Amino acid sequence: MLQKIVIVGGGAGGLELATKLGNNLGKKKLAKIFLVDRSYIHLWKPLLHKFAAGSLYKENHAISYIAHAKNHYFQFYIGEMIGINRIKKTIMLNEVISKIGHVVIPKRELNYDILVIAIGSESNHFTISGVKKYCSFIDNILQAKQLYNRIFNLFLKISTNFNINKEKYNITIVGGGATGVELSAELYNTIEGLHQYGFQGLKKDTLDITLIEMGPRILPALPEKISNKVYVSLKKIGIKVINNTTIVKCNESGLFTKNGEYIKSELIVWSAGIKTQKFKTECFDLETNHIHQLLVKDTLQTTLDEKIFAIGDCASCLLKNGIYVPPRAQAAHQMATCTYLNILSLIKDRSLKSYIYKDHGSLISLSKFKTIGNLIENITNNSILIEGVVARLAYLLVYRMHQISLHGTIKTGVIMLSTNINRIVQPKFKLY
Repeated sequence: MLQKIVIVGGGAGGLELATKLGNNLGKKKLAKIFLVDRSYIHLWKPLLHKFAAGSLYKENHAISYIAHAKNHYFQFYIGEMIGINRIKKTIMLNEVISKIGHVVIPKRELNYDILVIAIGSESNHFTISGVKKYCSFIDNILQAKQLYNRIFNLFLKISTNFNINKEKYNITIVGGGATGVELSAELYNTIEGLHQYGFQGLKKDTLDITLIEMGPRILPALPEKISNKVYVSLKKIGIKVINNTTIVKCNESGLFTKNGEYIKSELIVWSAGIKTQKFKTECFDLETNHIHQLLVKDTLQTTLDEKIFAIGDCASCLLKNGIYVPPRAQAAHQMATCTYLNILSLIKDRSLKSYIYKDHGSLISLSKFKTIGNLIENITNNSILIEGVVARLAYLLVYRMHQISLHGTIKTGVIMLSTNINRIVQPKFKLY
């Protein structure tokens, strides 16, 4: 009987792992590989803010799970995991509902011999009043599409009304991490681009973009030198950055701060903090931390079950130096590689390797305006600050490496050529 390996979550780590296992065990018929996700398509999460801002066509970058599964010898199941039965070795998948509310697929169970949980993370609203109801999020493709529609309609409204009244509009982004910072710059790029496409009333003096960070500086997880350079660049672009500010309440027209200030806003985007999916206790008996991340050992196996692994943002992995693995795409990629090797060892009844996180540095893209980051030199562990063309090329290389891990070098080259051709025939911005 072939072993069934089930991977839940088709993000960067989950899809790379399914591809590796499919190309090896699946192709050789040594195991059955299954990927489960609640969406039909994969879009690299660091690109979501570009899609939401309208500067990226998802059609040029999205991957169909169904087609990718066929090409790489694994099976795809649509659905959201809502529980695990470790005794029966099954996961429970929620029903699939159509856009008009009909049940397409009822709740069902899927057996596994080895389970990998890679469900990623989502923005943490910290139970602040009004955030879930009035704020937009960009944690997945559906949310990014909804946000794009709101942004486009707001920009259309501003452009149409600019001769009628002199009202100033404001978009507020809460959370000064990489997502919030990159989105703020991307929105200004979109404003300048749409102005050239006939949105005459859409310009810097009719719209403010405000970035709010609870801590003393933006990009708190990155070196202070990078944070300061990005802060200066954002100010030059025209973005208003407010640090040391805590939001205590949101309503349909704006946000209330802890110090009593009210920030009026036509659109609020929430990208502060992370948490992962919370399961009902009766359907889930694995150890988690306060933001629901799964506790894992150094082999990336969960603490209570050696047949269940967790990788990416949903895993809480404590390193030997006492620091937890940060929720970054490079960490998910490295975890996928380690888990791939450990699954092969587990099947062959060999000892498993410990996961070692290697920080290769961080890069922040401020759209067309600037790219800033650092590279970590592996031997000396020194941080090298980079910006300009070098940083831009390094930023693009990270995405190309993700594509190569999924498609191989030749197909990735063809995709790059196709994307460049599409840029010639398509408008620079999504206009519908």
